[in-house]
Amino acid sequence: MKLLISNDDGIYAPGVYALAQALQGANHEVTVVCPDRERSATGHGLTMHHPIRAEVVESVFDPRIKAWACSGTPADCVKLALWALLDSPPDFVLSGINRGQNLGTDILYSGTVSAAMEGTIEGIPSIAFSLASYGSHDFQPGAEFAVSLLRFLETNPLPASMLLNVNIPAVPAEKFAGVALTRQGIRRYVDIFEKRVDPRGKTYYWLAGEVLEEVEQALDPKLGVPLPTDVDAIRKNYITLTPLHYNLTSPVGVDLLKGWEFPLK
Repeated sequence: MKLLISNDDGIYAPGVYALAQALQGANHEVTVVCPDRERSATGHGLTMHHPIRAEVVESVFDPRIKAWACSGTPADCVKLALWALLDSPPDFVLSGINRGQNLGTDILYSGTVSAAMEGTIEGIPSIAFSLASYGSHDFQPGAEFAVSLLRFLETNPLPASMLLNVNIPAVPAEKFAGVALTRQGIRRYVDIFEKRVDPRGKTYYWLAGEVLEEVEQALDPKLGVPLPTDVDAIRKNYITLTPLHYNLTSPVGVDLLKGWEFPLK
């Protein structure tokens, strides 16, 4: 298959290297377009007010892999690749493997998930991959799972307008508990801004948020079955697969509000 890979950790991140090399080794046609530097927690931002540059990157990946470093955001990378760099659309857009988990409400800030979401918006099946650790550098089990997952999806296509958010436990492959279909959980943070003073006496602030609590999400009755949350399943060493979509309309809200008569004044 023809694959486009991006990320938010940058073109030289070990996670994207492991993913691209593994998929090229499985005889896929791989193109990599990643930010030229780390762009974590940039969400789905696009560059609108200055040019985007893309430079060919050599001597990093397998010689058969075409690679570009892009000056823009993760969403920019995918959009630029699809509309300017590739000669034809890929079969899949993949993002990652990210250093650190993208669980629960973290996905709203995630450049990794946003890169995959950009592919979904353009009508291309997409998957975001994350390793649930900032300390581990062993991306190989996640890369091998990505190869297996792509092989499965060749004959079991994803529904339209849906992406998969995949989080991989930071344990050896033999310690994976299995693969769990999960729903998005909720993570809340205490956002601590450290107040500092620079050498010129100017005050600045550094965001250093930490998880305050992990909140159980009320089950949407339309799901029909009590799926575990991604936050809970990753603790038990399951690879989590969470289906996401870009339509943020709340069905519960529509049902609740459709009978209301809103005043004009």
